[in-house]
Amino acid sequence: MKTIKFLATLTIALLFSNCSKGQNVETIAVTDFETKLKATENAQLVDVRTTGEYSEGHLDNSKNIDWNGDSFETEVQKLDKSKPVFVYCLAGGRSKKAANKLKELGFTTVYDMEGGYMKWSAAHPNTQKKTDIGMSKSEYEKLIASDKVVVIDFYAEWCGPCKKMAPYLTKMEKEYEGKAKIVRVDADKNKALFNGLGYSELPVVLIFKDGKEVWKKTGFVSEAELRAQLQ
Repeated sequence: MKTIKFLATLTIALLFSNCSKGQNVETIAVTDFETKLKATENAQLVDVRTTGEYSEGHLDNSKNIDWNGDSFETEVQKLDKSKPVFVYCLAGGRSKKAANKLKELGFTTVYDMEGGYMKWSAAHPNTQKKTDIGMSKSEYEKLIASDKVVVIDFYAEWCGPCKKMAPYLTKMEKEYEGKAKIVRVDADKNKALFNGLGYSELPVVLIFKDGKEVWKKTGFVSEAELRAQLQ
């Protein structure tokens, strides 16, 4: 009987322990992230994107440690585990993984910015660099104002679902030539347009007929699903 009680007590203790461990990572909205960041003296702010992404624009005073790089774990070990760490990437996927890794490594408090640099840029439109402008809104409107069906695919090189969709989109672009225009738009190189249209997640696939949007989906789109919309 004592053994059973001991095991029950141990199980409960482990459950509470696991719960408490999960509480030191918080995924918070851009405004809350910014508020906490400003209120933290000598904040440890980590941008986990690639060096190329970082060079195109980043939050002030952030340290670039590429989540997909070979030295991520080595570099973050140089940070103070007893103080809060703020992490972000482009859209939130990589920073979530990085935040969980920091938790595993023993960091006491980790804040992950929901929506990443894309949502931060959307909330701070005046901070966009000229090199980030890309396609203008008027150019985009001319592109979709066609007598043919126009398919727009907003993607990014780092986006997993986008990579899976790329081969069939390239194939369909040739197959539908003369019937429909399939255009892939790099969201990283067209941040102002992407943010201005109100998008913050990738991929985004849209279909226009006579300049009017008739279908839109955020997230992975299968070849069969897209073909069905073009029938």
